[in-house]
Amino acid sequence: MKFSIPRENLLKPLQLVAGVVERRQTLPILSNVLLKASQEGLSIIATDLEIEMSARTSFDCSAEGSVTLPARKFIDICRALPEQALIEISTEGNAEESGGRAVMRSGKSRFVLSTLPAAEFPNIGSFENLLQFSISQTALKTLISSTSFAMAQQDIRYYLNGLLLEVANGRVRAVATDGHRLALNDASAEVKVSEAQQIILPRKAVNELSRLLDDSDSPVDVQIGSNHIRLATPMLSFTSKLIDGRFPDYHRVVPQNGDKIVTSDREILKQALVRTSILSNEKHRSVRLMLTKGSLRLFAHNPEQEQAEEEVAVDYNGFDIEIGFNVNYMVDALSAISTSHIRLILTDPNSCCLIQGVGKEDCKYVVMPMRL
Repeated sequence: MKFSIPRENLLKPLQLVAGVVERRQTLPILSNVLLKASQEGLSIIATDLEIEMSARTSFDCSAEGSVTLPARKFIDICRALPEQALIEISTEGNAEESGGRAVMRSGKSRFVLSTLPAAEFPNIGSFENLLQFSISQTALKTLISSTSFAMAQQDIRYYLNGLLLEVANGRVRAVATDGHRLALNDASAEVKVSEAQQIILPRKAVNELSRLLDDSDSPVDVQIGSNHIRLATPMLSFTSKLIDGRFPDYHRVVPQNGDKIVTSDREILKQALVRTSILSNEKHRSVRLMLTKGSLRLFAHNPEQEQAEEEVAVDYNGFDIEIGFNVNYMVDALSAISTSHIRLILTDPNSCCLIQGVGKEDCKYVVMPMRL
């Protein structure tokens, strides 16, 4: 096997798949990437047995064959070469069946890398396609970025460590919760189903997708099987196993018919919360909200007897109420909202707070109260 390729044509797809490769692997071959050359171009594949990613690049290639190369060393060499470099890759012996060595040449540079048999590279392969639909990259990326921060981290309730995707007629919904807060967002999609379908994406898949998807309106094809999800664009294929579990009924968490409605400038309230959080208890991160007509006062203190107080003008005409929240959860929700003004919907000091952007009610954030 022997072919030449411009550095830029090789480096970009290589960097796309690199996030899947773990530095410490139980199987040595999982530290490698698989290169498959054909007349259609070059495919670069990486996997950790949970996620498989394949990036394609088109160039004139007369040779056909496969080889696995150590991912980190291969990427580092490509990055270190000059921008306009032409890279030649050739293999010695039968790289597909028995491995051996691969030689990289560029100008006067020469590198010899060890390879492992390409035939032994794991392949998730095909799966039974139960549901298929199309959604724009920017819509899917927004769904993920606006909700994924609320996922749990290393919770024994493993299904909370992922992101719920709920697919219904004409829409896709993303939901994340760690048991103390919840984030929910909807996006329109070209999908038709007889009843809503739910899947749970693992954390690593969510993080990789947020990195891979761009802000374009170009469509991404989504295929869902019983245990896997696959997303494909013309130059990229992403496959991940799903979390096998039942996500909690999030509808019960979202407050209904709250009678205390507060409207505020999003950025002003966010900055007031950030300043107040500086002197909050580092362990509990609690902040006390005192709501009166036209005013929202924020209080925080810590074991060192230090105190912070802020006051924000708001649109509110209801009864006085005092309630406590984790300030980090409030700031995260306000940071995820894109509108200039937000709405806080409350019922009483013991009930959750619903946070929404004014004019964007399809995006909802719920924060549980804290004892004062």
